[in-house]
Amino acid sequence: MMDIRGLAYVVAQTTDMPRWKNYAENVLGMMTAPSANGGLLVRMDERQFRLAVEPGARNAYVASGWEVASQSAFEQAVQALRNADVAHVLEDAAFCRQRCAQQVVSFADPSGNRHEVVWGFKSDFAHFASPMGVSRFVTGGIGMGHTVLPAPDFAKTAAFFKDVMGFGLSDIMNFEPPGTEGVMLPIHFLHCNNGRHHSLAIAGFPVESGCVHVMVEVEGMPEVGRAMDRMRAHKVQQTATLGQHTNDKMISFYMRTPSNFDIEFGYGGAVLDWNEHIAHEFTRVSLWGHDFSVSQQQLLDKEA
Repeated sequence: MMDIRGLAYVVAQTTDMPRWKNYAENVLGMMTAPSANGGLLVRMDERQFRLAVEPGARNAYVASGWEVASQSAFEQAVQALRNADVAHVLEDAAFCRQRCAQQVVSFADPSGNRHEVVWGFKSDFAHFASPMGVSRFVTGGIGMGHTVLPAPDFAKTAAFFKDVMGFGLSDIMNFEPPGTEGVMLPIHFLHCNNGRHHSLAIAGFPVESGCVHVMVEVEGMPEVGRAMDRMRAHKVQQTATLGQHTNDKMISFYMRTPSNFDIEFGYGGAVLDWNEHIAHEFTRVSLWGHDFSVSQQQLLDKEA
């Protein structure tokens, strides 16, 4: 199996690069720089990027980048793919330069989500200076946050992350969509070799944008409030109100990105000792708040 240390980056595609630049800088409070392929590198710490935005024909989530600690761990990851007969590509030097890494291997999980495993990031370790004054995003040894991906072929995809990529099960939820009776869609929350409650979650249904949401975390509650103010000032669609989750204790709100997946912007996520953690099924998404109907109401208000 692989020894994944955290979510290193995510890749998005957009038809409107200026809109993404404005969103990244003035709403998220992150730094940006142009990339060699005409895209945007978005920084939230000393890394060269944590979000890579590429020009394309649609607005969507493209790939998840996962970090391993060393070249030997990278070779172990490639061998895990070979042992499982998973089609993969050892990316060339030009692609590795684009991802600011020594080596990259790319592949798809059984539900078709693209993944890239990397090691040896290049960085000038320039000071992160948020254009909106965000003090710090919580990254480092626990990765940039988490991503939630569609997994219509759920059983095979869950087994792939466990048996090939080495993720462990944190918790389970069975989601009953509004307006249905007896329809339960599984969601599994998965951790890798760090203390975040989950670096990945998989949901047993398709998502047109390729991702349910990506979570980024700040170090204080006032930063969450300021981000909500910026969201409103820039007329970004809010997709869930402020609330606190039951499983990872994150206090957060949700908003739509220019690539049509959501960003969860939060504070206070749990960091766990996996020797002590007991996995469970939780039946409530949040201890309080997180009204996900807010986006539907906004659409109704616009139509009116």
